[in-house]
Amino acid sequence: MTCTFTLDSLSLTINSSCLRSSILKSSASLSNRKSVLLVFLRSLSSPAIPTFHSNSVAMSSLPSLQNSHSISYLSQREAAEIDETLMGPFRFSVDHLMALAGLSIATSIAEFNRVLAICGPGNKGGDGLVAAQYLHHFGYKPFVCYPERTPEPLYTGLVTQLETLSVPLVSVEDLPLDLSKDYDILVDAMFGFSFDGTARPPFDDLIQRLVRLHSYDQTVQKHPVIVSIDIPSGWHVEEGDTGGEGIKPDMLVSLIAPKLCAKKFSGPHHFLSGRFVPPVIADKYKLQLPPYPATSTCVRIGKPPQIDISTLRGNYISPELLEEQVESDPIDQFWKWFRVAVAAGLKLPNAMALSTVSKDGKISSRMVSMKSVDKDGFVWYTNYESRKANDLSENPRAALLFYWGGLNWQVRVEGCVTKLSEEESEEYFHSRDRGCQIGSLVSKQSSVIPGRHVLHQQYKELEEKFSDGRLIPKPKHWGGYRLRPELFEFWQAQTFRLHDRLQYSPQEVNGKRVWIINRLAP
Repeated sequence: MTCTFTLDSLSLTINSSCLRSSILKSSASLSNRKSVLLVFLRSLSSPAIPTFHSNSVAMSSLPSLQNSHSISYLSQREAAEIDETLMGPFRFSVDHLMALAGLSIATSIAEFNRVLAICGPGNKGGDGLVAAQYLHHFGYKPFVCYPERTPEPLYTGLVTQLETLSVPLVSVEDLPLDLSKDYDILVDAMFGFSFDGTARPPFDDLIQRLVRLHSYDQTVQKHPVIVSIDIPSGWHVEEGDTGGEGIKPDMLVSLIAPKLCAKKFSGPHHFLSGRFVPPVIADKYKLQLPPYPATSTCVRIGKPPQIDISTLRGNYISPELLEEQVESDPIDQFWKWFRVAVAAGLKLPNAMALSTVSKDGKISSRMVSMKSVDKDGFVWYTNYESRKANDLSENPRAALLFYWGGLNWQVRVEGCVTKLSEEESEEYFHSRDRGCQIGSLVSKQSSVIPGRHVLHQQYKELEEKFSDGRLIPKPKHWGGYRLRPELFEFWQAQTFRLHDRLQYSPQEVNGKRVWIINRLAP
């Protein structure tokens, strides 16, 4: 799914506080929703975080701010003022914000199967209710604990929608005392920065259940991952866990700037989203915010945790890939998947790993771009004096690998490789951007050069030479290859490593070449 936002929509996604006055004294404002939305922004940069346990860590592709002391921390009063300033003049819609908030929660925990969202009283539980809907549609098993229901139509409608989806709404009484037995991740969406005083029943008991998860013998079992939104429920917004007996979340997500209590957070994962903050707000409150490289909307605060590579793994959920559902011809099946990869907005779905072998058995791999595919095979273009070209001249067999991680798919192809005709290569060469044509003239691929400046100097000279628009000649050492498939494998990830693998191999049947489909063990 591709999500596109205008600048106003992005602000809308984040600035989400209202209804505070209608909630009891110990209730949280919609800042709870605001900080949860950080995780949605995080998911735009990193679609799914790897599965991690409380005593291990997750690999994150997000940039890290090494010096967290340079970041501003907000008091409760400042956070409330910013909240009201953002909400007032922009006239945001509560139900739109709630829908975006629910999506943010769902996308942030998409690597986990059994999720318990503990909803409210902040925003009357709406964020968790919407998140459960998205999780259900994503194919996961959400559960909702919603102790305080409200008769307001917006929230009763959300409950009805969950009931029609058969999403379990679990009462506090029916929850196990040990939450680690039934759930993989717990979303602490109870109280935000407006909380003050002592949590009232039944939220005091729910907080204690989360606290007790850290008291179990971790050598026997791993407790569920706890994600707290903006403020760990029950903490003092400025002083933190004053008694030292509060929730100890594995991840804290902060919005705009961390609240003062975040200085007391000692968990392995703390993320901040503040790129959206209007300059007038940053100037007024003298906010020191970290830089956000490229298109990143989220940054890890502090040094990245040590990484235990052995714990990095995916938890996949995919529909069944059955023999009777795939195309009889592997090229048709490839096109079927390729079109889905393009429609899903995956980056460079035509990128493929090309593996070649030299005459002395040395294997090498690199990424290249597939430029066409038909019944005759897969086509790409390159320098005929490169290492891969030398390999293919000595051993004209190769393997291709397409990996579409966002869909849990990969396709392997093996076969013989031949050069395209000079006419085909010439036609494609002149269809390319003129800059790329000049680049092909400049680069003696895989040869040693004294420095990058040599390439730029040669490029500049050729750019001037052909500045009159005349035809740029195709280098004799440049052209295309075609791999004619002799073996296909379509792989789809599944839970517990019980992956689907369907192999296509050609056989002669009644004098005709047909493809035989076999299922391989994962």
